[in-house]
Amino acid sequence: MTAERFRLACVQLNSGNDMAANLAAAADLVRRAREAGAELIATPENTAMMEPDGRLAIEKARPEADHPALAAFSEFAVETGAWLLLGSIAVRAAGEARAANRSYLITPSGAVAARYDKIHMFDVNLPSGDIHRESKSFRPGRAARLADTPWGRLGMTVCYDLRFPGLYRSLAQAGAGLLSVPAAFTRVTGRAHWHVLLRARAIENGCFVFAPAQTGTHPGPRHTFGHSLVVDPWGEVLADGGEEPGFVVADIDMARVDEARDRIPSLAHDRPFAAPAAIAPEAAD
Repeated sequence: MTAERFRLACVQLNSGNDMAANLAAAADLVRRAREAGAELIATPENTAMMEPDGRLAIEKARPEADHPALAAFSEFAVETGAWLLLGSIAVRAAGEARAANRSYLITPSGAVAARYDKIHMFDVNLPSGDIHRESKSFRPGRAARLADTPWGRLGMTVCYDLRFPGLYRSLAQAGAGLLSVPAAFTRVTGRAHWHVLLRARAIENGCFVFAPAQTGTHPGPRHTFGHSLVVDPWGEVLADGGEEPGFVVADIDMARVDEARDRIPSLAHDRPFAAPAAIAPEAAD
């Protein structure tokens, strides 16, 4: 039996390239969020490390079985008695040249309930001149992931996935009422698109969306947008983390998922259709 109401926290970090320091900062905020009554506490993408050098990022990645960040978060879950979403960490697998950008849902007993490897790689050239090639260091995941929580089904995603609405539609159609988007959105793209994309994913699918974010200046330097958000199924922003490290909480009533979907039952209106045929370029005269 699921509970309808709970308190959610998004932890906002300014992670650097020192894993021990990053984990200490995350631990402090997780504990404070728990003291504020949060039962599900989520951290951003790259919680344990924001390493600008792709080669070093791969070298510093660890196998899941002995990853210090995963071990630490399992301990935090037991200590606090909360469900934790470890936004993502770099995980190496035997025989792999690249790491996985992996998100974990951890139970209060410290067990991994679900893991998700980021599918869409951030390979972009920004108007600011910044060039990002995530695929050089990370291999894309191949499967969407759902997880059952005491409050409903969670669809797990990471950062750049946000720009691919079909992923979220598939998660909602499979029963997700909660969608997680741990992120390290750049300041440039965040100012332009962060709020509107998160609200759109919530509205389109009648889901609660929560997006813990990195913020500030990181080694490199890289600048991230912050503004960790919790959005309800009607598109209302319930919490916004601003631009400083910290945490925000929101009280979640899962009955609002059904209310939104009853008002506009678009999930029941999806129809199969043939993709458009490619248009051949016109021949030159």
